[in-house]
Amino acid sequence: MANANIVNLDDNNFSDAVEKNSTPILVDFWAEWCMPCRALAPVIDELANEFQGKVRFAKVNVDDCKTVPSQFGIRGIPTLILFQDGKKVNELVGNQPKEKIKMMLSKVAQG
Repeated sequence: MANANIVNLDDNNFSDAVEKNSTPILVDFWAEWCMPCRALAPVIDELANEFQGKVRFAKVNVDDCKTVPSQFGIRGIPTLILFQDGKKVNELVGNQPKEKIKMMLSKVAQG
């Protein structure tokens, strides 16, 4: 079941959603076949609910989207990139513990 707090981004809408928005956004670069990505998905869902209204959440499927992942040098997935004011402020590669992601988000959470 899709989480309404998480948007799907691609090469066409990435810039508007990330670079032209001042609210922090965590972008999850993933692929359907990636088992660590699938293991991380429920954690991202939980965090999207916990940080609702403070941090936005998005997913970029690297199989469907070629320009954006290469623009940010994505070499391994899952990769989580946190943007604030349109700029990359933090990055985590691989399946990460919820608390580690939560600490990163807390530093930019508004409200």
